[in-house]
Amino acid sequence: MFKVTPRSTVEIGDARLEVCIADITTLDVDAVVNAANRTLLGGGGVDGAIHRAAGPELLVECRTLGGCATGSAKITRGYRLPAKHVIHAVGPVWGGGTSNEDELLASCYRTALDLTAAHRLASVAFPAISTGVYRFPPDRAARIAVGTVTSELAATPRGIERVVFCCFVSSAADHHIGALTDLGLV
Repeated sequence: MFKVTPRSTVEIGDARLEVCIADITTLDVDAVVNAANRTLLGGGGVDGAIHRAAGPELLVECRTLGGCATGSAKITRGYRLPAKHVIHAVGPVWGGGTSNEDELLASCYRTALDLTAAHRLASVAFPAISTGVYRFPPDRAARIAVGTVTSELAATPRGIERVVFCCFVSSAADHHIGALTDLGLV
């Protein structure tokens, strides 16, 4: 079991951004973002962990959604998770950077923030979307994640009070902190 210890915290408008190393299925937030595949029917990595922790009811609800396009997201209940909701974001498979991967990844984060705000949720936790079996370079993905979230929160008040970049390993947390540093926020 992970101990959730923030590695870095910054303020963007009314929102607090945190980078931590933890198991996303244990976080006490309004929504966790699932690095989902297009079927939304579970898989490996964080996707499998969220489905296992939420219980079989999550799969039942996901079957009603008709999948999800790459770069987009859909929301469900959280069932047995501490989080009330799961936002299933479908990131791109890395193909060398020539297939609009950066924009598709940024779109995952924007869409997840839009769903968070539309459902009047105050807190959301993101994993490092697309950096596992989808092979997106983790440093590049962290820059896109942090850049997209900070610019979206700075541009449009959304009522979101807390955004967590939940990293499974310390190297991912280092990439996110590096991205915050590059933006002059740390």
